[in-house]
This record gives sequence, structure tokens and C-alpha cells, in this order.
Amino acid sequence: MARPGTLDSFGTILSGLSKRLGLESRLVELRLQHQWHDVVGEPMASHTWPANIRFKKLYLIVRNSVWLQQLTFLKPALLTKLQADVGPELVTDIVGRVGELPNDLAAPPVDLNQDIRSAQSEGSWAEVVTHTTTIQDPALRDRFREVISRYPAQVPPQPARGPSRAP
Repeated sequence: MARPGTLDSFGTILSGLSKRLGLESRLVELRLQHQWHDVVGEPMASHTWPANIRFKKLYLIVRNSVWLQQLTFLKPALLTKLQADVGPELVTDIVGRVGELPNDLAAPPVDLNQDIRSAQSEGSWAEVVTHTTTIQDPALRDRFREVISRYPAQVPPQPARGPSRAP
């Protein structure tokens, strides 16, 4: 406690108040949700989401069973990283379940440059879209579409050499 006549910092006051009101784990939960990408890194952040903290367990929503299995292997390292970030007394275990990640996690669609769209016909763009619809990850799908659509603009047309000799 502070000596009489000294001032406590605002952070110290809020920290004590959140502990007394039982809001500490909820504040950590919200902070993890806002900083999830920075805390765990890109591969994990795009396939998991910290849903909540209950009874010192962090409940993660995982995109699919493959990532749920991956989480079991990465759990000790992830738990150590989280405990270093939020404190060992707030998160003692991690539990994962397969589910839908929040929609705002999806990367915003990559808007192709205007010169790329103008350089290709609507037919070729439709072909790119049909070839990439089976890619489930929206960020990967959009990036792949961008790469494919840039290819015809970068490759110079080959001169015709007469009839094809292919069998």
C-alpha cells in the first residue's frame, strides 16, 4: 500500500479495483482477443480464437480438427508464452474446441490493382474465380487470385510458330 501523502498510479488503482470486483480474468480475456495475433503469431492466430477464460482455463475456438490436434502439440509452449504475457495465476490450462471463428478475423479481401483488372478480360477473371473457389481460407484464396491474375500481365505474349507438333 502507498504511504500517506503519496499518489498511486491510475494503473495501480484500476488493477486493484478489477481484482476486488473479479474482473481481472475478463480484462485479460479482452486484451488477448485484441492482441491475439501479436501474442501467438500468424499461423496460430488465423486458425484459433480466445473465446473466454473460466476457472483459470483459456478456452480456444479452433477452425478444424487438424488445428485442434496441432494445438495439443503446441499447448505447452503456448501456455508458457501466455503465462509470461498475462501472469501464471490467471491462465493455468488451455482447452480447445472446433467451432466457427468470428467473422472479423478474416483478412479483408485483397483489392486487385486497377491496372491488373483492366489488363484482363472479365472472362479471364471469372476463370480465376472458378479455379480458386475451393480454397477455404479467405486470405489465402484472395492472395492466390491476386498472384494468378498478375501472371498474364507479366508474361509477354509468345509469337506464333506455326502448327503445333504436339502428339
